Amino acid sequence: MKMTMNLGTRSYDIILKRGCLSNLHQFADLTHRRVFVLTDSGVPAEYAKTVADQCANGTVCTIPQGEGSKCLKVYGQVLNAMLEFGMDRRDLLVAVGGGVVGDLGGFCAASYMRGIDFVNCPTTTLAQIDSSIGGKTAIDLGSAKNIVGAFWQPQVVLVDPDTLATLPRRQYINGLAEAVKAGLIADPELFGIFENGDVDKEIETIIYRSLLVKKKIVEQDERESGARKALNFGHTIGHGIEAVKGVRGRRTNGLYHGECVALGMLPMIEDKSLQKRTRAVLRKLGLPVRTGVDKHKVLEYMRHDKKSGGKSITVIRVPGLGCWRADTLPMTQLPALLGLEEE
Repeated sequence: MKMTMNLGTRSYDIILKRGCLSNLHQFADLTHRRVFVLTDSGVPAEYAKTVADQCANGTVCTIPQGEGSKCLKVYGQVLNAMLEFGMDRRDLLVAVGGGVVGDLGGFCAASYMRGIDFVNCPTTTLAQIDSSIGGKTAIDLGSAKNIVGAFWQPQVVLVDPDTLATLPRRQYINGLAEAVKAGLIADPELFGIFENGDVDKEIETIIYRSLLVKKKIVEQDERESGARKALNFGHTIGHGIEAVKGVRGRRTNGLYHGECVALGMLPMIEDKSLQKRTRAVLRKLGLPVRTGVDKHKVLEYMRHDKKSGGKSITVIRVPGLGCWRADTLPMTQLPALLGLEEE
């Protein structure tokens, strides 16, 4: 399957096909320039090698696995490695891995020599369903997630579902939370697959329909000034939970991003029947529906969310299946979202 992201004066293809990682040379020039392949230690080495073997002049750079690599230190190390490889404006960076590799690699491509070509090859459900398209690239700064970054669209995105075979089951399920989100805000049929279908057998359809939702929204609003805010559904509370209890930085135990988003979606569904159905879907998948996180700590993080405007914050609510609404709330109403008394 192939779809094209159309953004004003430029566009790029998104290829969804089993085995397509071996055919990157058909979609990008790997012969007449240097190719810097970025991956991490949690990604099977053969995936980066599959890309590097197609290059006339390629090198593989492997960073440590985990959110902790999305930091200024590793960012600088990657840029230095690119410089030592002799890269110039005509060269290419290929990210092979999950969201961490894609976010960091995209930001390195955006900032090296003021921007070089970038190809994203996502190998996790979370990245294939969501983060690999749309052009958001970033690193973390302290506890502030994705606070330093740039909008930098890839040249092409290759989504190879075969790479999911090596993904631990919990990570596989973790990524599906973003697909549930896509169904809730814009695609009732996709949500129906989670209620009544076989997720493993229909994973390609789930990825495809999720990408279509995001593609349509990003095409309307590349830089998140309007409709793209819908994609933040579940993330305002979710990022707060992730800051307190997530696997990030040096913290290796806790909740993954998609698990936090799942928890963040439930309070923002206004229809009680749909909330009940969503809770059942999350349970069926093995995603959490409650957590013992300290709500006061979550609240403190939410007050510093990058989507806040000082005295107010924009949150996304789902009044019914397939639709959404952006509400701008005074910061004084944040405690109520978490079931706390207003302060």
